[in-house]
Amino acid sequence: MIHLESAPALADLKSPLQHFFALAKDKIEAIDREYDESKGSPVFTVGGKYTTRGWTEWTEGFRYGIAILHFDATGDLSSLASGRERTVRKMASHVSHIGVHDHGFNNLSTYGNLRRLMLEGRLPADEWEKNFYELAIKVSGAVQAARWTVRQGGGFIHSFNGPHSLFVDTIRSCRILMEAHRLGHVLMSEGDKAVSLLDRALQHIESTALYSVFYGEGRDSYDVRGRTAHECVFNTKDGAYRCPNSQQGYTGFSTWTRGQAWATLGFAEELELLDTMDSAEFEPHGGKAKWETLMRKAATATADNFLANTPTDGISYWDQGAPNLHKLGDYLDRPADPFNAHEPVDSTASAITAQGLFRLARYLEAKGDSANAARYEKAGLVTAKSLFSEPYLSTDPAHHGLLLHSIYHQPNGWDHRPDPAKAAYGESSMWGDYHAMELAVYLQRLIEQKPYLTFWT
Repeated sequence: MIHLESAPALADLKSPLQHFFALAKDKIEAIDREYDESKGSPVFTVGGKYTTRGWTEWTEGFRYGIAILHFDATGDLSSLASGRERTVRKMASHVSHIGVHDHGFNNLSTYGNLRRLMLEGRLPADEWEKNFYELAIKVSGAVQAARWTVRQGGGFIHSFNGPHSLFVDTIRSCRILMEAHRLGHVLMSEGDKAVSLLDRALQHIESTALYSVFYGEGRDSYDVRGRTAHECVFNTKDGAYRCPNSQQGYTGFSTWTRGQAWATLGFAEELELLDTMDSAEFEPHGGKAKWETLMRKAATATADNFLANTPTDGISYWDQGAPNLHKLGDYLDRPADPFNAHEPVDSTASAITAQGLFRLARYLEAKGDSANAARYEKAGLVTAKSLFSEPYLSTDPAHHGLLLHSIYHQPNGWDHRPDPAKAAYGESSMWGDYHAMELAVYLQRLIEQKPYLTFWT
């Protein structure tokens, strides 16, 4: 498990973060210069160069979001120009995309970050430009909310697999519904019926908490507290829950660590937002306390599971049930080995989880739970120290990536193996690079006592 006693002080990360931002400048420029946009969105690297993968275009907003966040951290105007110009030119199709569950990824990484920077005074005030960003967020939130399946006792935003499919990833798309709701928007349905985006976000959060997260309460033989299922399958005839499944994990009965990461961060962010909202908004939905209890239970369960089932340095292997982990011996009692011959690590799971741990720690500290807050903050610090140093930080100027040892789809064998005798290693992904950048900006703001980073404004 993670060695909490090795946690650095937050201030000790200042120099590694500065190095990270300096490297990011060259990576952004290299991708802008070398990537062939006619091939589609860059997804992951092969031999250090970004390439695409025809599945969905869910990573495009991450590319431009990295540049926008680099400006946030450094004030670099060329990075801002890169991200802003491409957002305007390339992202409209993602706003109205009816076929995916990824709106919170693509559109808050771009339009959302740009709007936030304007409201913070980092961009010149321009009412029409702000209206442009807000319209994109409103429409994106409504389009995402329309991708809806009714289950027994609730509902959820279904994945691109179809109306039967609840993905744990989609917890982070609840953010776009919440922000659109905060901007006063609703989804207009048949007969001019106004559908509450807050209601749909809360129903999806509840579905994820009830079905995607396990609590050690005897649901099945593999019900271990804090583990997650990538996919939950429902009968669309009667709305009944049927079984756990997996797309990118090993099985429905093991924990794909990036899926767990989405849950940890997603619930922590929503808890932070919940704390700022008027209790009256939740009265039609069972009251604010109901939602705080539900999300806090899910967030702490997944966080505790991460702490207990991750190597000492905070870097995850790609799935807690990966079939060859036993060949690594006592792998949880030492730092992760990205160059091993049996199972790959997935640094992106750790980058996503780390931000969730920091946010959850801050939330719990404010609620008087100092002991757990300290545990989660230390785990986040250990993980961040690893992520922002070699062998996870990509220091090779010829490599497009920022965060090395990312895994996309181990079961399908999509990830590049530079040495066939070893598990996949040495490559990067757009979601990994983006979440490393988002974590870096989050931590920089804490260190420099700048405004706290949130997805809402």
